[in-house]
Amino acid sequence: MLRLFRSKSPQPKPAMPVKGGIFRRLIRAGFDSAVTNDANRKHWAHADGLSADAAASPEVRRTLRNRARYEAANNSYAKGIVLTLANDVVGTGPRLQLLTEDDQANQRIEQAFTAWTKAVGLPEKLRAMRASRATDGEVFAVLSSNPHLATPVKLDVRLIEADQVCTPDLSLLADSAVDGIVFDEFGNPAEYHVLKGHPGDTRTGFLGLEYDRVPAESVLHYFRADRPGQSRGIPDITPALPLFAQLRRFTLAVLGAAETAADFAGILYTDAPANGEAESVEPMDSIELEARSLLTMPGGWKMAQVQAEQPSTTYAEFKREILNEIARCLNMPFNVAACNSSGYNYASGRLDHQTYFKSIRVEQEHLACAVLDRLLDAWLREAVLSSDLLPLPVRTLIATGQSLSHQWFWDGNEHVDPAKEATAQATRLASHTTTLAAEYAKQGRDWENELRQRGKELSLMKELGLAQEQVGQLAPSGREDEDA
Repeated sequence: MLRLFRSKSPQPKPAMPVKGGIFRRLIRAGFDSAVTNDANRKHWAHADGLSADAAASPEVRRTLRNRARYEAANNSYAKGIVLTLANDVVGTGPRLQLLTEDDQANQRIEQAFTAWTKAVGLPEKLRAMRASRATDGEVFAVLSSNPHLATPVKLDVRLIEADQVCTPDLSLLADSAVDGIVFDEFGNPAEYHVLKGHPGDTRTGFLGLEYDRVPAESVLHYFRADRPGQSRGIPDITPALPLFAQLRRFTLAVLGAAETAADFAGILYTDAPANGEAESVEPMDSIELEARSLLTMPGGWKMAQVQAEQPSTTYAEFKREILNEIARCLNMPFNVAACNSSGYNYASGRLDHQTYFKSIRVEQEHLACAVLDRLLDAWLREAVLSSDLLPLPVRTLIATGQSLSHQWFWDGNEHVDPAKEATAQATRLASHTTTLAAEYAKQGRDWENELRQRGKELSLMKELGLAQEQVGQLAPSGREDEDA
């Protein structure tokens, strides 16, 4: 930044003088965080300026994957956090709703797609993909044909771990390739190199340079890009890996200290000075005690029982803080990570869950764009080959390369207080600040199907002579719920 000032006294070595005694001087600003001294030199020793792909090199990603998998397999908190995250994001699986003008065609296609998702086990595979992203950083899915599927569409989804996507022949790598992914001139993935066997599989052994070149149209790459230009993913729990290790080490240390204290029934000590009047006792000698017996001590000696000091009063607090820090990198509140809400009240629980549920919605949208939309397009292209599956107008749209307007429904989140939520929902509907479609979508349900079902119920109630007023009397009022 350049600053102009008028000098009233001679300046030492003025730079670029101009008329009127005005000097132009370069002002240098500084940041405390950019200062390197003896106090912070070791802390910032590993800071570097590598690019996203260079920082996440194959060796670094391999080490992070192995350590994250180890913690998830041996640490119950890590395993529970990963499973909870996968279950909350995917739930029982997404549900498709087409938004074309032909309601009958929409319903027909939705039913066929739902049957296919059950046949290929799509919800389970999506949960495995989300869990793999947490521990591996990324996961690949190859679209293939499976003639054994009991559905008209034989499209199948085969999951592949990140270890299996690489280019072992380094001579084939170019500037546009990044460890198993070849990009075109526009930065789009063109093909993936998939090893014919997992490098860690003991059944196949090392297969050397044998890999398949799979076109990008047949591969789904699910990962989160934390930096611009990042081509491969790193585990979501990477920042928490040292914390998981500290948590286990602290627990083992506390347990070891408690066991050591419990191994000794007591100790003999004397208040007599050295070479004083006390009988001679062999140092570090052990005495076997009998249950329910009286003992005599050597002259001048006393017996004291060892007091167990573990676990200390700070043990639970330390574990809570470590778990809270671990869960923070996943936007997960402590009570979800620890599966313990004993220290929460209603307000704090809702506030913590709001951040978590917003993160879940972002995750679901990312999963829909990166995986589900491409799966739907591939399924529709395969369904066109079956003459009796799709209506003619839909077949025409797909043949011309157009996509069908649609949306995905996910499992809703249960409210802590259903009575208060129902009251708020009724108020929003009465004030026209929401719609039935939006309210049903929060619960992961299709409003059209729900209204059709409700119409059938009302029709049957009328047929059986059940008045709506009588049914309403069976439900307790919101005031009674609050009083209870």
